[in-house]
Amino acid sequence: MPVHRSPARPATDEYADFYGSYVAAVKEPLLETLEAEAGQWRALLAGVPPEREGYRYAPGKWSVREVVGHVIDAERMFAARALAFARGDRSHYPSFDENAYAANSGADRRPLADLAEELVAVRRSTVLLLRSFEEDTWNRRGRASGYEFTVRSLAWIIAGHSRHHRGVVADRYLGTPAGQDQQ
Repeated sequence: MPVHRSPARPATDEYADFYGSYVAAVKEPLLETLEAEAGQWRALLAGVPPEREGYRYAPGKWSVREVVGHVIDAERMFAARALAFARGDRSHYPSFDENAYAANSGADRRPLADLAEELVAVRRSTVLLLRSFEEDTWNRRGRASGYEFTVRSLAWIIAGHSRHHRGVVADRYLGTPAGQDQQ
């Protein structure tokens, strides 16, 4: 039977070092944090004036729309890996080029309201997937991007990655540093 409580914070041997800051930034309980953050994203994005949706804080940086598209794509990728590893898939999953994904996503041509709706839907799907896992599932391992991950660590990375980018949007795009502290 699925366990509906949040998994414990992963140990450092459960993910690549690069993701340590994401994991460390997430408050417990994880599943409740993931659920709450969907509303925080919705509120943050609802406050973006239409003329700021395509704003880039520096040359070569993504627009607000592209950042949101990136969060959506990354969450889908991490969740797909979590699903594969949860099901015992021993395939090695390659990394994904976030810049190529952003360039080909079409996010910059979509209304931010549509992207916000998609982000909330993706998050709902992620939470339902994670809530379906049985307790022993969280410890299952798989390989992606040349590193070993547990299912648990991927769930925490989803939360930390999203939180990081929500803070970037609040701070660098909207000038409201409090966005990083929301959780």
